Amino acid sequence: MNHLNENANRAAEWADPVTHAPLLIVDDIPVNLCVLGDILQHAGYQVMPAGSGRAALRQAAREPQPALILLDIMMPDLDGYQVLDELKRNPVTRDIPVIFVTALSDAENEEKGFRHGVVDYITKPIKPDVVVARVHNQLLARQALDWHRDQQMLLEAEVARRIEENELIQTASIRALAHLAETRDPETGNHILRTQSYVRLLATLLQDHPRFAATIDAAYIKMVALSAPLHDIGKVGIPDAILLKPGKLDADEWEIMKTHTLKGSEAIAQAERDIEQPVEFLALAKEVARWHHERWDGQGYPDGLVGEAIPVAARLMALADVFDALISKRAYKQAMPYEMARTIISAQRGQHFDPDVSDVFLANFAEFAAIATQHRDGR
Repeated sequence: MNHLNENANRAAEWADPVTHAPLLIVDDIPVNLCVLGDILQHAGYQVMPAGSGRAALRQAAREPQPALILLDIMMPDLDGYQVLDELKRNPVTRDIPVIFVTALSDAENEEKGFRHGVVDYITKPIKPDVVVARVHNQLLARQALDWHRDQQMLLEAEVARRIEENELIQTASIRALAHLAETRDPETGNHILRTQSYVRLLATLLQDHPRFAATIDAAYIKMVALSAPLHDIGKVGIPDAILLKPGKLDADEWEIMKTHTLKGSEAIAQAERDIEQPVEFLALAKEVARWHHERWDGQGYPDGLVGEAIPVAARLMALADVFDALISKRAYKQAMPYEMARTIISAQRGQHFDPDVSDVFLANFAEFAAIATQHRDGR
């Protein structure tokens, strides 16, 4: 025993920088537990002994969890391989490193152990300085792994925070531009909130539709909703005498009014040129601004596009914009009841609007009406 104490004291010189790390030692022979435990306690570790594989599994899942497990292979109830497999199957214990402590030192058993997920081997009869050195090295490796994982989590959290912050800034900037355009026309109220919500809902409802599945995914829904508030940004360039005229526009005035689609898309295109790189939502915003007054039958403006030639984003915006115009009060008209607006949209299926876009609107009309009520003017 004196010889053992001398070896243990010498092994203590390897004391691990992870102070008092808890170690689980597993062996069905009590004397082996005593010897290994004495070595590790002298090295400064907390030792938790287990006399069977089942006891080891229970202890490994409890607090305080071991930082490392030293596991015998040849045990009567569950052998070391079975215990290791159970540890790896349990999410609570699967990341705990395991060292086999065994008399089975042939290459075949070592290969088998590494296939099961063991991190190292200590062969019997054990040498105290070797035991402590290998424990020391594995704990250092675990400490480094944990540190890198923590740093990665911190980095990912910071990246997510900055992305969220950038998206908020982007959304606020878009809203500011859209509100700037609508200050020219004070009667539009919450129009941008409502139309944005209508467009988001339409896109979501069409996501699994065969005609739209190749275009509409989660990213597209996010981008098209982000771009929707810019659909009338070109109205900034329309003279007040026309934009704010309380009565019906004459033919010349109407031609000028229609140019808001071109003015808006060109302003967005200029923004793209200024930043010198493509931005997905700006590409959709250009489509929405230029073509949200196109009609499925080709009778719209500014380009008279027909059917599928009209970009999907503009088709969604067309229906959203018309529905909101119908149910909103203007200087030249009263707000229309929701059901009357629904009837008009239905009548324009396949003429003004893409038939399938009309169908999902009509089938889910209550949801669109709820959005209109939630964001009604004056709230």
